[in-house]
Amino acid sequence: MTRQIRFNAFDMNCVAHQSPGLWRHPEDQSHRYKELGYWTELAKLLERGTFDGIFIADVLGIYDAYQGTGDAAIRHAAQVPVSDPLLLVSAMATVTEHLGFGITAGTGFEHPFPFARRLTTLDHLTNGRVGWNVVTGYLPSAAKNMGQLDQLQHDERYDHADEYLEVLYKLWEGSWEDDAVVRDRESGVFTHPEKVHPIEHHGKYFDVPGIHVGEPSPQRTPVIYQAGASPRGLAFATGNAEAIFVAAPTKAILKRLVTTVREGLVANGRDPYSARVYTLLTIVTDETEAAAQAKLAEYHRYASEEGALVFMSGWMGVDLGAYAPGDPVGDVRSNAIQSAVAAFQQADPSGKEWTVSDIAKWGRIGGMGPVLVGSAERVADELQEWVDATDVDGFNLAYAITPGTFEDVVELIVPELRRRGAYPTEYVPGTLRHKLLGKGDRIAPDHPAQRYRVGAPARV
Repeated sequence: MTRQIRFNAFDMNCVAHQSPGLWRHPEDQSHRYKELGYWTELAKLLERGTFDGIFIADVLGIYDAYQGTGDAAIRHAAQVPVSDPLLLVSAMATVTEHLGFGITAGTGFEHPFPFARRLTTLDHLTNGRVGWNVVTGYLPSAAKNMGQLDQLQHDERYDHADEYLEVLYKLWEGSWEDDAVVRDRESGVFTHPEKVHPIEHHGKYFDVPGIHVGEPSPQRTPVIYQAGASPRGLAFATGNAEAIFVAAPTKAILKRLVTTVREGLVANGRDPYSARVYTLLTIVTDETEAAAQAKLAEYHRYASEEGALVFMSGWMGVDLGAYAPGDPVGDVRSNAIQSAVAAFQQADPSGKEWTVSDIAKWGRIGGMGPVLVGSAERVADELQEWVDATDVDGFNLAYAITPGTFEDVVELIVPELRRRGAYPTEYVPGTLRHKLLGKGDRIAPDHPAQRYRVGAPARV
């Protein structure tokens, strides 16, 4: 059978997201990020295209590594202004039946107890279509605005996140028994108190002695998304995530990443395909090759290379504004996204080291991922080649302009892939977890959250 390709839409509650400068394009509607109508229209479009979900990124700080200030980020609207992603979900869920919602929220700046209730609430309101993208944070400006001197060091952020998830798993899986809520009008008992348990968590970072204050939602634990790609980040992702996002500039790098993910899942006692792996990518397409190339050239006229360097400086943890355009990337170590540095060091198959200018041009559209350009037939060929060559499950699709890029994918690419039998024609019924993995609404038996469920064997 032809392997099925999966799509997520990658967006953010801000202007232009990862295509700095393209807010100036006359067809771009990202300035409408403040309107519910923008989000509900987009949700309906994506559901028409049978996307797995919309994955909404977030940051709590400003990109101020470039030239040591946030001025360029503010000038180019490089993810500032930015609004809360969670507040969009209820509106989008109201106008859709199947679309999933992957919401980004950090472990560094909110206590897990109220966050657990917020996610449980959304899972109820969406009938089980919520996922959580677990991020540990990487912008020092966010930490400073929360009263901290800087982010925790890279690996310690994941140690902190490990305990954060342990608290949440205890609340979501171990506090309420499935039959605790009875709503018995005759006896006057709504919930059996003996079936609701305090979690008695006392750890290095958190003390949470009490019960979860929300009754179990359709998924209990929302689908866990993660995008960590450093060695410590991948260990965290393969231990917890059910959908893993990666970014790689070439098939060869992506193949190594996907192999590492599959091996990491096995090393954590999980099935190698117990998590869907999506890679970041942007599609520019039209009816003909010439029209698609002309569209890309038009997008480049609006794109901001300085805006791309603002992002890349933040992601790599180094001020690229301090270098000349022709300077090589070099051997950079950072406290930000270490995988970004490694990817660009390996990106050129000829062995040529990328320069700062190369990075700026690469990042103009769609951020860290490649851009596929061409007719529907050519793009479909390339998508299938990426899947066949790398074992990736699908693509986290960034946009050049919105909703235009997503409209092109739904109207041109999806029908072509369906014609080849390489894309779903309808949704699987059930929760987001079941749609993604096909094994029911609740978290898998080999997932670490199961250690904390009510009645689980005592941990040794």
